[in-house]
Amino acid sequence: MERHSAAHTMNNNTVLSKCGGAMFVPNEVPLNGIIMSAPFMALHRCFQRSALLIVARRPMSSSSVSPPPLHRRILLFLTQQFYDVEMLLSWSSQLRRKKIQKKNVYYGYSRRHYGQNIAAAYYILSMKGGCRFVGQSEWFRADQRGKFNWDFLDHKDTPLEEINMNHTVINYGGLENLEGQQSLRTLSLRGCPEVDDWFLARLHMFQDSLEELDISYCPCITTGGLAALRNLKGLRRLDVSSLPGISSPGLIIILLEEMLPQCKITATGYDFSLRQGGGEGSEEQLQGQR
Repeated sequence: MERHSAAHTMNNNTVLSKCGGAMFVPNEVPLNGIIMSAPFMALHRCFQRSALLIVARRPMSSSSVSPPPLHRRILLFLTQQFYDVEMLLSWSSQLRRKKIQKKNVYYGYSRRHYGQNIAAAYYILSMKGGCRFVGQSEWFRADQRGKFNWDFLDHKDTPLEEINMNHTVINYGGLENLEGQQSLRTLSLRGCPEVDDWFLARLHMFQDSLEELDISYCPCITTGGLAALRNLKGLRRLDVSSLPGISSPGLIIILLEEMLPQCKITATGYDFSLRQGGGEGSEEQLQGQR
């Protein structure tokens, strides 16, 4: 019985030894029939816990695919930011267009109650421009804050002779407020970002009186718009300096001089070297509208 008990004890891997008068169990434990030391056992348990954590997290994840690399995540973030900035710029552009349209609204109430001359002067001053009435030496101008003198109301029956709209946002629609000014001799539109080809085509309303026109530094004017100036037969001075929208400026100036022989044309800020690539098309475009 004692031998059987000892063998049974050895089969259960329980070894008792005496060290310093104390009984202890060696740092060995059975695992699937293999005896492992305590440090390896602790490492094995750590791996088991990690595996359990991974398995536990999988049901909460929408996909078992590993996350994209860092550079791709950065690109995705920048793409999202780009669309946000693009939307903001689009909204800002729409707001700006509405503001310009509001400034160029038709002054119908002023025209009905005060006449076309007062309505035209009021529109010009509201746009921070300036004007002078026929027979008057005084100019009415708005200051940087948009303030102006209301004495122009005393000239209800006097038409406008000179208009200065430099660096304002006057556009095709706002030009309707100047309709009926048959005594207008000078119109300055220097640096107006909204003056385009359609605007120049509508200047035919001043063909019997307009003598001086300044459209320099207007970025939206092209060769087609310059061709529309052929209707201004009474034009004596024309400034077309620094128009970025025209190609082959040397050739364009020559064609303008042929189209308006009585007009003195000022054109600065160009490289007057003729380019065969764009010159022929510009010449045909001008001559085709003569």
